[in-house]
Amino acid sequence: MTIKAIFFDFGGVIQRTEFQSPRQHLAQKFGMEYDDIDKLVFASPTAIKATIGEIKVEEHWKAIAKRLKLGKDEIAKFESEFFAGDVIDHELVKLIRDLRPKYKTGLISNAWSDMRAYLVKKQLDDAFDTLTISAEIKVAKPEAKIYVHALEQAEVKASEAVFVDDVAANIEACQKLGMHGILFRDANVAMNEIKKILK
Repeated sequence: MTIKAIFFDFGGVIQRTEFQSPRQHLAQKFGMEYDDIDKLVFASPTAIKATIGEIKVEEHWKAIAKRLKLGKDEIAKFESEFFAGDVIDHELVKLIRDLRPKYKTGLISNAWSDMRAYLVKKQLDDAFDTLTISAEIKVAKPEAKIYVHALEQAEVKASEAVFVDDVAANIEACQKLGMHGILFRDANVAMNEIKKILK
């Protein structure tokens, strides 16, 4: 079967936490472990609600502010520092752009309500033909519905699509639908695997 579309995850693939020190600093400041502060932002009840669009991202940050006893300005500073070690892989973005127009490119991301605006701000939105954001469609990976939505948007069959993600469960879920999955561990390895599948 000919490949017609390549989908990518965002966090952990296109944008990765390359420097742990900002989060480590925050963890120490609030008397927490690194994993605890990570879970507070990404895996707390309000984080999960924000991921499936049950609440807006602002409500999630308000909940964190309440938990850490922070004011409005302080929580903005906290958010900025929390993500200070995250880096966009511009080489990978270039590869995604180079895949077009021969292939459709798409994003499948478990992300909050501010994701689309963030992609526009960082001038990344135009690298993709389709954007599938969990908060917007109210379903998250590894639920089958999110992949089905992405495939329908791109107007391709599962067997005609490749998905790159850094979470094994998300890759297993896409493969169950018949998509080709690439578990992301390293950018160069992932790029080579994509090229192999496309040959």
